[in-house]
Amino acid sequence: MKGYHDIAGDGGSGILAQVAGQRARIADGLAGVRHLVAIGSGKGGVGKSTLTLHLGGALRARGLRVAILDADFNGPSQARMAGVQEVPFVPPPSTKGSGMAGGSRKVPLPRTGNGIGVFSMGSLIPESQALDFESTAPGESHTWRATREFALLGEILASFEWGTLDLLLFDLPPGAERTVQYAEFLGPQTSFLLVTIPSEVSRGVVARSVAALSKGSNRLLGYVENMSGYYCRDCNAIKPLFDSPEPAGLEIPCLGSVPFDPELARHCDRGIPFAELPESPVRQAIDQAAQRLIHVLTATERSE
Repeated sequence: MKGYHDIAGDGGSGILAQVAGQRARIADGLAGVRHLVAIGSGKGGVGKSTLTLHLGGALRARGLRVAILDADFNGPSQARMAGVQEVPFVPPPSTKGSGMAGGSRKVPLPRTGNGIGVFSMGSLIPESQALDFESTAPGESHTWRATREFALLGEILASFEWGTLDLLLFDLPPGAERTVQYAEFLGPQTSFLLVTIPSEVSRGVVARSVAALSKGSNRLLGYVENMSGYYCRDCNAIKPLFDSPEPAGLEIPCLGSVPFDPELARHCDRGIPFAELPESPVRQAIDQAAQRLIHVLTATERSE
């Protein structure tokens, strides 16, 4: 009997050719994207998706071409927050002979009112339903879920019309291990921005993501501390939100500190874009973080 290592190539399955073909389609689809930035944490509940959306809005307000890929397939939130929950994906007609995979054009992205392209499973699946990754082996769906999720991510990257962009932001699912898996899948051309909150528990979990990512080839741009205080509109002051001692640093640059604002959460629920947010210290903090992100990415380009 042959063992696994006795099998030459892919054993005749053709899977290696399929993977290479998909990789080529992904590279073709992202050829016009200047920067790939994955926004992760390792810790859930830190406001990563909200921050991703409004960073995108602040970057767009500065004239940059931005798109967001909501990679949290099981808990997609970008569709609602970006106001594209009811905007369906409309595949273009087939164009045989175009040279594209499957003989069809790329699928256009839904866009927010300020022109940000957004892919989110929330535009395809109602909030009352869950994304189901079926398994041919009953009781073994957990074994194949990650494989199917990354296969889906590959198809999204290969099939949608990303066009010419300054930044494509990936809103990653929580989990330190998941963050590393996405780093491996997206490759070294994707940089990472991490999100934490001012608590020892959160920074401890995010520090694990920093340590794990530091072993790979992806560039760590820095982190943003979200919910760094509570913005009181009545007194126009930032008040403490977490009653905890100052935690240790993350040993990567801090690109900004963004206070919590209930009004910002209400805007997200209603799909109101960054451009329509009222002027406040919170909006200023998001804009400053976006400015620092641009600076870091520009410095990265110069060093290459």
